[in-house]
Amino acid sequence: MPRGQAIALICAIALLVPAAARAEIAPARVAKLENMVLQDCGSCHGLTMKGGLGRPLTAAALSQAGAEGLAGIILDGIPGTAMPPWRPLLSEEEAIWIAEYLLKDRQR
Repeated sequence: MPRGQAIALICAIALLVPAAARAEIAPARVAKLENMVLQDCGSCHGLTMKGGLGRPLTAAALSQAGAEGLAGIILDGIPGTAMPPWRPLLSEEEAIWIAEYLLKDRQR
């Protein structure tokens, strides 16, 4: 198999593996991430995530978004807006965890 096809196959397989299976996040860190979402994200997006300075972050409001895309926004922010980059504080796995957490349909 040519090298380019092998790389494409590996990338395709990686996309099929659920993000949660790619990296485990320790339970203590999960608790800190949940608190971060409620306190830090909630300070702009509202404590119920229904909007404030920032857009709503409810599962319904994010229903058209993918976890990978949201993780990119979390990590790199949105230039020209109040949404800051969190890359200095979060790993990519943690950003994906937060994105998946936000996409869950749950009541707050």
